[in-house]
Amino acid sequence: MVRMTSSAPSSADSSADFSAPRPHAPARVALVGDRSPNVVAHTRVPLLLEALATREHLVLDAYWISSEDAELPDAVRDFDAVWVLPGSPYRSEAGVLAAIRTAREQGIPFLGTCGGFQHTLLEFARTVCGLAHVAHAENDPEAAADDHLIAPLACSLVGHEGTVTLTAGSLAESVLGADRTVERYHCQYGPAAHLDTLRAHGLRFTGADEEGQVRIAELPAEQHPFFLATLFQPELHGDGSRPHPIVQALARAAVEHARTAAVTASA
Repeated sequence: MVRMTSSAPSSADSSADFSAPRPHAPARVALVGDRSPNVVAHTRVPLLLEALATREHLVLDAYWISSEDAELPDAVRDFDAVWVLPGSPYRSEAGVLAAIRTAREQGIPFLGTCGGFQHTLLEFARTVCGLAHVAHAENDPEAAADDHLIAPLACSLVGHEGTVTLTAGSLAESVLGADRTVERYHCQYGPAAHLDTLRAHGLRFTGADEEGQVRIAELPAEQHPFFLATLFQPELHGDGSRPHPIVQALARAAVEHARTAAVTASA
């Protein structure tokens, strides 16, 4: 696990305790993924943390958790938010799915972007919908085509920018404050099948591109305080000095989660 803060450079912290007490501490955010200097989204994180602190006064105590470490029991349970970042294929699909499941079941504010979006759908399909056979074509190319919940896109979205139309009354629309947005992508895989089954079990698809393809998924407020996943990458917005509204919203949800936890602990 590697710790990052909004006020100091990141440093290795192999002795850190995921569940250590944290009275009066900043909101703790788990950054799940296999950190690499070759993934642009990962290099943006320090800039975003600093901008959140200086511009928005949202101070986060962020820790990188590799996909393999995410397999550990309760790896993300005591965090105030979980962000599954791009960078797939992850070294451990199981670890990423475990982190998503913990955030979903424990009501921990959650954001999944690009590969995080893809694996959010995969976790929901397997765990909630009982579709144990569904696969991600990047991770399991030998699976039957009908079993590929996530399949190669007809046209790669690497380096692509496009308009996303938002569902009225959705979390996404509330966060973005508009009914449409132009966003950046860097992916070659997207949802391809079983979407009606996911809808029937409560997952909402609240953003679509100009061809009607799903680009945003979320859970309703009555099921989760903040659960949002986007195939586009809000971390690539601008130059990193002004965090995307979705990144700001995750930070605010994390701070509120930490505040509520502190009040509960002192009661």
